[in-house]
Amino acid sequence: MSGGEVAGLIVAVFWAILVSFLAVALVRLAQALRQASRLVAEVTDQAVPLLGEASDAVRAAHAQLARVDTITSDVAEVTANASALSTTVASTFGGPLVKVAAFGYGVRRAVTLQAKGAAKKRTVVVGRTLPSARRRKSRG
Repeated sequence: MSGGEVAGLIVAVFWAILVSFLAVALVRLAQALRQASRLVAEVTDQAVPLLGEASDAVRAAHAQLARVDTITSDVAEVTANASALSTTVASTFGGPLVKVAAFGYGVRRAVTLQAKGAAKKRTVVVGRTLPSARRRKSRG
């Protein structure tokens, strides 16, 4: 065996090992691609019904929001009507009620003062002035 034959034999063994490694790598890559395509198919099979259900849920939520919007506008209208009613009632009955309450207070006060006055009789002298109220001496 000459040196060229030995070199050729080494190169042939090297190429055989390299081809074996490449074949193993390609087989594993093919298995990984098969599993990936199987996984994508399963995800697609499960995702399509889920997307349909999600679409139905969004439609239902939209319908509920439309109802809530209607209810909100009705509540706003009722609130405005209640505010107008309370303003009308306050302006219609408020003034007279305050006057009646003030009149009642005045009558009660007059009756109380008259009852106290009946207990003390005062003598009024015509042409004579009454002394003014005593002033408190300021403390300095």
